[in-house]
Amino acid sequence: MFAPRWGWGLGCLRQLRVWDGEATGRWACRACQARLSGLGGGERGPGSEPGPAHRTLKAWELLVSPFGRLRARLPCHLAVRPLDPLTYPDADRVLVAVSGVEGGAQDLADLQVKYDEARKEVAIVSDTIDPQASVEVIAPLKFDLNIKSSGSGCIKVQNIECDYCNIETEQGTSILQSIKTVTVDKLQGSAVNISTEDGLLKAKYLYTESSFLSSAAGDITLGSVHGNITLENKMGNITVDSSSGYLKASTHQGALDVYVSQLGKVELKSHKGSILVKVPSSLQAHLQLSGKEIDMNSEVHVQEMAEAQKDDGVIITGLMNQANKHEKWIKADAPKGTAYWKLERKRVLQKHLADITPCTNAGFFQECNKRNPQTISSVV
Repeated sequence: MFAPRWGWGLGCLRQLRVWDGEATGRWACRACQARLSGLGGGERGPGSEPGPAHRTLKAWELLVSPFGRLRARLPCHLAVRPLDPLTYPDADRVLVAVSGVEGGAQDLADLQVKYDEARKEVAIVSDTIDPQASVEVIAPLKFDLNIKSSGSGCIKVQNIECDYCNIETEQGTSILQSIKTVTVDKLQGSAVNISTEDGLLKAKYLYTESSFLSSAAGDITLGSVHGNITLENKMGNITVDSSSGYLKASTHQGALDVYVSQLGKVELKSHKGSILVKVPSSLQAHLQLSGKEIDMNSEVHVQEMAEAQKDDGVIITGLMNQANKHEKWIKADAPKGTAYWKLERKRVLQKHLADITPCTNAGFFQECNKRNPQTISSVV
């Protein structure tokens, strides 16, 4: 288990803990999509799996405090989204709907849905509900979340601005979409998908088969990442403290700062910003740097180096330590900025999450997270 860690985000204190088990299926699979997108109705969507139609089996409407907490312990799929502020201007309701196959109401015998006014907590608990059922919760925007799914149950959270968020799955996949700020210690599993609109996205450890992380306007700051990682950013910067495996990262207006510790294939692009690539001196890599300018550390020794002019920029290709041209490569493309290449000793991850951002070149890009350091305590 992981001890709590706190981080400032957009003016309010936020905490996020996420565990993601070795998923046997993807959230994007049709079965999950059909069950979760069809909550509250009996019609089966196009492209969904054949079989008995799902319908709403039971529903609750609870009068609550706008600043309460949701605690859920379920062996099935769970989706959480906020109340419509026009329909519920006081944000004082929690709506719960359970959908499943026709005749599945008997499986709800042990399902508890209740509100504890003293603790300001909505509890949704069941051990025996059909794993193929789906639960949808519509809660106040600021509701804190403490959710755990067992078995292959998936969890999806959208557009919530809670101060505390704890998501745990055993074999299912967890997806967080449009969360203001996401701060994570460790993410581990088969598939991880996280997106933010305008908040900072931080993760200290990322061990997955495949991950997709995106932000529209906030920075993405990662510590040690392993597996197939795709990062997309429109307005913010991307920082990766240590990459081992396949990495594809792109930002439109921000900068990239990446340390490649063990090479798979790395593809970096900043449409309007600069890119800083840092590697250990022993790394074998086929490199291709392109940009308005190329700045290569004088300590770098590149074999078969070639330089060519293209449009308004320059392209440099070459090999480090007799690398194979076809198997391991690093591509960095900064058409409107500078592509930097620097040798650097492998760093040890610090215990302060703020230290993840390695701004080694003063002025390379301004770190957006100027908040108090947050100490992380973890058992890995």
